[in-house]
Amino acid sequence: MLNTILLQASGAGGGSLSGLIMIALVFAIVWFLIVFPQQKKQKKINAFRDSLKNGDKVMTAGGIYGTIRQIKDNAVILEIADGVRIKIDKNSIYQSMQDVAETGADVKK
Repeated sequence: MLNTILLQASGAGGGSLSGLIMIALVFAIVWFLIVFPQQKKQKKINAFRDSLKNGDKVMTAGGIYGTIRQIKDNAVILEIADGVRIKIDKNSIYQSMQDVAETGADVKK
């Protein structure tokens, strides 16, 4: 299949202009269906992580619920129980408890 596309694009198959248009159309479809939405989602996640502050209740990617007690450069001190604190990577913060409540997840406080 790739050979056919390349042959058409090089002009060996006849309509070289139509082959180039077809390749451009495929790239445009891939961009709008896959790449663009993923970039938009990543920007939203980065904005959320940059807005974290002390006292926010969050959930980690591993499913640990806790309260942020300290934020360092790329690490967060998370209190998961009274007097129990863990240090985690900031990128492992999944969502805030407010987001969990809005999605209807059953959260025990």
